[in-house]
Amino acid sequence: MRALKKGDIVGRISYNKDIVFEIKSIINISNDKKIAILKGITERIEADSYLDDLELMDKRDIEVKVRTLDVKMQSRINECLEKSGQCISKAKKWLGLDNKENRSSKIVYTGKILHLDGDKRYAEKSVRYYRSLGLNAIVRSISENRQSMVVENLLDKYNPDILVITGHDGMIKKQTAYNDIYNYRNSKYFINTVSVAREWCKSNRKDLSIFAGACQSYYEAIILAGANFASSPARIMIDFIDPLIVAERIATTENTKYLTINDIEEELRDGKNGVSGVGTMGKKKILGSSD
Repeated sequence: MRALKKGDIVGRISYNKDIVFEIKSIINISNDKKIAILKGITERIEADSYLDDLELMDKRDIEVKVRTLDVKMQSRINECLEKSGQCISKAKKWLGLDNKENRSSKIVYTGKILHLDGDKRYAEKSVRYYRSLGLNAIVRSISENRQSMVVENLLDKYNPDILVITGHDGMIKKQTAYNDIYNYRNSKYFINTVSVAREWCKSNRKDLSIFAGACQSYYEAIILAGANFASSPARIMIDFIDPLIVAERIATTENTKYLTINDIEEELRDGKNGVSGVGTMGKKKILGSSD
């Protein structure tokens, strides 16, 4: 068998190859031992493993897992479009827009989303998700350790209503040292990015709604930094689509309504165990006459 290298798609033998990973880098720790830093292909998790515990994934197995992810996302899109169609029909009737004379008298504005993602594959899927739902979203693929360096300029440029800060994360020592920031692979970067965004809000008097985090992230510290919603209270893996659902719900909730995790939890894979928060006002506005 050929030697494993950066970019290979692998599974961990000791975990029955339950998660599909890409090798992010390989580190020599001794003459005969090497560790691979891994990032999930179908989960927002970063992990490490000895090279001899890794095995190349069969292409068919990779396709099945990726297809399952795509099917899940499309199912969510279809469900949202169906609900949106029903809501639009009811809203038109309530506003009198089913009358031809009044049909163009109102404009519905959903909140603008700025989404920073540490993974290029997930960023591309996120673009598809937002576009399919007709949401106003800008997605940028930016590594977790650079997000705090660029977020202020991006906020100045796009002036969003909602900021999503995500990518990969994970605990180094599982089930221990929950309050040690150094026990998390990328949480410190998410925390710094949230802090920079909140300082920007003060200067610009902007009421920005923020989601931040990934799998097993340091939930409490991210919330204390100023996020409205974050992962992961139970230090579990979150679904790839969870941050997108939170952003979508904020963008499409009326600006007169306060959105809490109780309003969203049933739509998330693991409910409040995966994502929680302090809530936020919705960002959808019904503007005046377009005539």
